[in-house]
Amino acid sequence: MKPCSVAIVGAAETTELGVIPNTSQLELHCDAALNALRDAGLRPTDIDGVATAGESPIAIAHHLGITPTYVDGTGVGGCSFMLHVRHAAAAINEGLCRTVLITHGESGKSNVARGMRGGGGGATLPGQFEAPYGVMGPATTFTIPALRYMKTYGVREAQLAMVAVIQREWAAKNPRASYRDPLTVEQVLDSRMIAYPFRKLMCCLVTDGGGALILTSAARARDFPTRPVYIVGTGESVETPMVSQMEDFTTSRAFRVSARKAFAEAGISHAQVDHLMIYDAFAHLPIYGLEDLGFCERGEAAEFIGKRNTAPGGKLPLNTNGGGLSYMHSGMYGMYALQESVRQLRGIAPAQVPNARISIAHGVGGMFAASGTIVMTNQEP
Repeated sequence: MKPCSVAIVGAAETTELGVIPNTSQLELHCDAALNALRDAGLRPTDIDGVATAGESPIAIAHHLGITPTYVDGTGVGGCSFMLHVRHAAAAINEGLCRTVLITHGESGKSNVARGMRGGGGGATLPGQFEAPYGVMGPATTFTIPALRYMKTYGVREAQLAMVAVIQREWAAKNPRASYRDPLTVEQVLDSRMIAYPFRKLMCCLVTDGGGALILTSAARARDFPTRPVYIVGTGESVETPMVSQMEDFTTSRAFRVSARKAFAEAGISHAQVDHLMIYDAFAHLPIYGLEDLGFCERGEAAEFIGKRNTAPGGKLPLNTNGGGLSYMHSGMYGMYALQESVRQLRGIAPAQVPNARISIAHGVGGMFAASGTIVMTNQEP
């Protein structure tokens, strides 16, 4: 993709976030979509590309009255929306469509009409080869690489807890965050054990909500009422559907491949990055992300966070909305990371980073199964 040839011109989350028991999952998608359309000054009939995960793009297009010429139903977990951005940019550049709507909505807490969910039954590889040994679901499977990482690099539970503490500091600045009260390392370590080493406050929230993005060509971006956010670089990759089969438990191959591709395409250095979003379903993920994206050497990210480099006032603001640990996490968090990157580059984030020009949103799908990386800027091409 040619850098800055495509821009995000519409971005919005659902009207409500948190617990929304009176709204179906499809309605969450469409609420977010209508909010993003309003943000961009568009109508559904102006859209000719639809991308989504968790619901069928057919259902989204039908519900909103869209007749698309480009459709993307890629579903690789929580980073699916990063891949949608990448694919949409390619489609726009190739002339397959002009204006793409990407939607997310998930009734993760209330479980109202929640569809298109992947199963964990015996027919799947994890169901055959991992579940019989007692690991089912993120809280138990994600512990496997985390424990190896901690043993290899001597990382302590208190250092994992610090990730949650600093992200709560960011959440305190955000009126839409689910949890805003101050948090200490001691409180994290005193919270209920879920699966060692993860305690409750090291695990993501379970909420309802959604978000949507609208992309079009950079040539058209100035015609919209919002400040355009340009796509500079993109990357994606996958590794394994079974966490037990990772190439190396202390690093994600999918993270590395996706990030390298995005940085190379963008043609930027790490020193140029003003703002970073790393999917944080659990407290160890920002540690892996900082290292696999190349911001820290192997084994050094926990100390980097502990020294408050990613905290308010630090040199690398990270997860400034509060992240999946304190802001919200409906199940597939990637959309919310993208939304915060857009807010930061528009200059409208609740915890605004001064003079932010380049932001990266990096996501994970499954248990290190997939990854997507998007580099964005507010500087006109």
